[in-house]
Amino acid sequence: MSKRRVMRTLAAMLVVAIAWGCTPKLDPDRPWSQDELQLIESLSPLPKPHASPGNRFADDPRAAALGHKLFFDKRMSSNGKVACQTCHTPGRYFTDGKVLAKGVGTTGRHAPTVVGSQWSPFQFWDGRKDSLWSQALGPIESDVEHDFTRAGVVHHLAKHYRAEYEAIFGKLPAMKPAKRYPKRARPHRFNDAHPDHKAWMAMAPVDRVGVNRAFANFGKAIEAYERKLLPRPAPFDAYVAALKAGDARGGGHLSDDARRGLRAFVGRAQCINCHNGPLLTDRGFHNIGLPKTKGKSGIDMGRTDGADEVKKDPFSCGGAFSDQKVCDELRFLDPRFEDFLGAFKTPTLRNVEKTGPYMHGGQFQTLAEVMTFYKTLPTKPQIGHRDLVLKQIDPEVPSSELIAFLKTLTGPLPPAKWLSAPAGGK
Repeated sequence: MSKRRVMRTLAAMLVVAIAWGCTPKLDPDRPWSQDELQLIESLSPLPKPHASPGNRFADDPRAAALGHKLFFDKRMSSNGKVACQTCHTPGRYFTDGKVLAKGVGTTGRHAPTVVGSQWSPFQFWDGRKDSLWSQALGPIESDVEHDFTRAGVVHHLAKHYRAEYEAIFGKLPAMKPAKRYPKRARPHRFNDAHPDHKAWMAMAPVDRVGVNRAFANFGKAIEAYERKLLPRPAPFDAYVAALKAGDARGGGHLSDDARRGLRAFVGRAQCINCHNGPLLTDRGFHNIGLPKTKGKSGIDMGRTDGADEVKKDPFSCGGAFSDQKVCDELRFLDPRFEDFLGAFKTPTLRNVEKTGPYMHGGQFQTLAEVMTFYKTLPTKPQIGHRDLVLKQIDPEVPSSELIAFLKTLTGPLPPAKWLSAPAGGK
């Protein structure tokens, strides 16, 4: 073979290699292609949160002030030691750093961050709630979280927050006499013989409705506070803003490794398939074949159970206690959808460096472990099938570069005034 033919053959092989993404370590200063730029610019800036589904008080500053107090109030727990902030600690970007969240007992899931949840149409890893205000109600009555009751919450509001509550939401139920309004009263999903359930069913229907409405308003105040906990611009956002302004180097806001990681993120590693948009999440649910959650018995059905629960939830959007009656997110939701089996919500990657452990069961302690999982995909799903969108990350993509990029998504904590219990709070 002539030298010229050899050179042509090598050139052709290089073109094929580039086309298939099998490139050597790239110069981070290589200009972005138009397609790459379009993808990168779709990830920033952060938008404003959309209107809350079913909560007309979501942006009422009085509701936010009340919710701020309630978020840090430990008295709404059976042991007087658990508040919302127990599992959503401000200094940890509103996570707790634990593998599995711990309240009165230990839960079966990792506590996700609240920061960025304002855009999610479904809450919890399995999407069993469809708003932040209804999400706030679930842990209160969980046996292993607050281990409290909705009647107990309304008693607490009446005793400690009546004036603030009624200035926003209107009159609270009387909550007297005690026989009519027992403090330990709530419906129990799995145990009709539970004393709390019996007490709840013994209440008059009109009284149950009154308690439910006040309980829903409690959640709406919590949401009004949580809507203040927005992700803030990170070095990546400054980089994208500089690109849009015409600076090809993005103002120097990303290191060489971070730029290489970004190139892989939108290209060879295919991370953007699920982690897209300014929150870097498609807000969907995927079965990625994760290892079994430590300490949890049985198979976690994930979105299958979550979809069923949210369809039946009396506090869902469009229900009797919602301020919105037309809710497209629930209209076509089918819990029997095959791809829901073992699927969990795609988390935001905003501030991901600060919110480990990772995945719904805290399966991985570090981002390096996460990269190893995606590069090997070593396990078969416990149930269902692995999402067809998911592809193994090319082992030749350096994990250190992807992690360097992910660290550029860390912004400052929300404003200091929201990070601790307010004056006069408990």
